[in-house]
Amino acid sequence: MGVARGVGRLLGVRPVRIDPDGGAGGTARVPEGVDALVVGGGIAGMSAAVVLAERGVRVTVLEARPTLGGRLAAWPDRLADGTAQSVDHGFHAFFRQYYNWRSILRRIDAGLGFLRPVAGYPVLSADWPTEEFARLPTAPPMNLLALIARSPSLRLRDLRTMDGNAALPLLAYHPERSYADLDRTTAKELLDSLRLPDRARAMLFEVFAHSFFNHEDDMSAAELVANFHFYLLGNPEGLGFDAPDLDYDSAIWRPLAAYLRQRGGRVLVDAPVTRIGRDDGGGWRVSGADATHHRAEFLVLAVDPPALRTLLAAAPELAAEAPRLAGRVAAFEPGPPYAVARYWLAGDVAPDRAVFSGVSRQPTLDSVTLYHRLEAGARRWAGQTGGSVVELHAYACAPDPPATELAERMRAELAGLWPEVAGLPVVELRARVERQAPSFRPGGHGTRPTVVTDADGLFLAGDGIRADPPSALMERAAVTGILAANQILRRYGTAPEPIWSVRPRGLLARP
Repeated sequence: MGVARGVGRLLGVRPVRIDPDGGAGGTARVPEGVDALVVGGGIAGMSAAVVLAERGVRVTVLEARPTLGGRLAAWPDRLADGTAQSVDHGFHAFFRQYYNWRSILRRIDAGLGFLRPVAGYPVLSADWPTEEFARLPTAPPMNLLALIARSPSLRLRDLRTMDGNAALPLLAYHPERSYADLDRTTAKELLDSLRLPDRARAMLFEVFAHSFFNHEDDMSAAELVANFHFYLLGNPEGLGFDAPDLDYDSAIWRPLAAYLRQRGGRVLVDAPVTRIGRDDGGGWRVSGADATHHRAEFLVLAVDPPALRTLLAAAPELAAEAPRLAGRVAAFEPGPPYAVARYWLAGDVAPDRAVFSGVSRQPTLDSVTLYHRLEAGARRWAGQTGGSVVELHAYACAPDPPATELAERMRAELAGLWPEVAGLPVVELRARVERQAPSFRPGGHGTRPTVVTDADGLFLAGDGIRADPPSALMERAAVTGILAANQILRRYGTAPEPIWSVRPRGLLARP
C-alpha cells in the first residue's frame, strides 16, 4: 500500500491546495457590522456559515425543517415498543478525499474521532459472485491496474475487445475539454462505446453511475468521467470511506450549530423561507412563512433544486435584475426520485454480511446498510432484542409506487441475494420517497447555476451547483458553500478559506 501511494504521489496524484486570489492573504476578520443570511442548513449552508462566522460576519442560518442537515439530516423517532431511534435520509459514505467537508468537520472534532472506517465495499449480484472494491491500493494508477488484475469481471482477454479510444476520456479528465466533448453524450452511450463484457459493465460501472442519483441514460457522460476521476483516478485516498458511529444529528449537526453560535452566528430551525428580495437599502430581505423578516447585506441560497426554483419563481423582480440567474434556475431540475426504507427485523442477517454493500442490476435496490453494526442507537436496539436494523436504498426509482411498496420490493430483492432475510419478521418499517437530488442531464453543464450570480450579493451553494474543483455529493456541497463564503470575504480584503482538491486533471489529460 505504501509503494502504491508513493507511485501515485510521484505521478502528481496528491491533494492540491487552491488559494483563492493567488494566496495573497488578507485581514483576519471583516470590519464590524458585516452580515449575511444563509438559507438552508445542510452541508453547503453550514459550511458557508462556519467560514463566515470565523471571519467575523454576523451570520443567520434559516432552515425550514426541524433539524439541520438537508439530505444528511437525522431526526428522532419512537418504535411501537417505546424505543427511541434516529431515522435519516439514507446512508452516506464519508470518503477520505472529501478534504473540504472533513475540514469543516474538524472544527467540532479535530481528530474526526466520531468517524469509523467501514470495512469493505462489496457489490452484490444475483448473476455473478460478489466483488470487493475497498481493498485495492489507494493511489492511481496502481488501483486501476489492481482492479483489472483482480476483478473476475474483467479478464485480460476482455481488454482486447474493448474500444481503447472510447476508454481514454475516463483517464483524461479535463475540467473544460471533458465537458466540451462529452456533456451532450449520455453516460449510457459512453459505457456502450467501451464494448465492455456485460458482467464488467454491471459490476464495475453501472453501480458506480447509479450512486449519483441519476439514471445512466439521462446523465451526462462528462459528469460520469468527472466522478470517475474524483473517486478513483484523481485522488491518493482510494475507495475507502468512513461513517459516523452516532446518528448524524448527534455526531455533526448539534455540535456544528453550537460551534457556530459560539462565534456569534444564529441558527434557526423550523424557519421556512417563502420570499426573497431586495430591501430598501440595496441589501437582501428574506420573509418567512410566519411573516417574520430578516435583512442582511449578503444572501447565500443553499437549498435543493425544487426549493431554489420555488424561491426564484416567487421573486419576479429578481428575475428582472438577474436574468442569467433566473434562466439557469428555471432549468435546474431535480433528478429522479429516490427511496429509503429502514427495517427493524426480528433476527439478524448472516454474520459475514458487510456493513455496506452496493447492488447490481436489481429492479429497485441499489444499496444495503446494516445500521445495527454501524450506529450506536441501532446497535443498542439490536443488542436488547436480538434483531437487526437494515436500510435499503434506491438511488433512482420509479416515480409512481408508494414508499411502502418500493420498500417491500427492495426487501424481496435483498432476500434473493441474502436468503436469510426472507425468514426475518418485520418489527417496524420507516419508508419514504424524496426528490431533492440534482439532475445531471446531458447538455446541462453550460447552463448549470454557479456560485456567483448576476445579482449582486447573492450566491448559491449545494451539490448541484457548478464548481471548478473536481468534487461530488457531500464534498461538492461543502466546496460550493466555502466558495460562496469566500466571495463575501474578498469584498473586504479578508483572508479566504483555502480549498483542497484532488488532482485537477486526469493522468492522461493534455495541459
